[in-house]
Amino acid sequence: MSAQRIVRLGLAIVASAVSLALSSPYWRDFGYWPESRRLWTLYFVLGFLLAVYVFDAFLGRLRTLFEHDALERATREDEP
Repeated sequence: MSAQRIVRLGLAIVASAVSLALSSPYWRDFGYWPESRRLWTLYFVLGFLLAVYVFDAFLGRLRTLFEHDALERATREDEP
């Protein structure tokens, strides 16, 4: 695994953890709780995994976008 991939995955995990923490019932004074704690936990685990995937995919595409922009600028500078 390359260093860029590790950093990107680390950023995705941290961003997803922050999102998960912000969606906790703590911020709503525990005003609501599910009937089934098991489903609630499953919901948060699946949401966390999906968020990691989405953040990782977004950061990967953003890197590709910047690479293409740099190539385009380099070709414009080479033209007379």
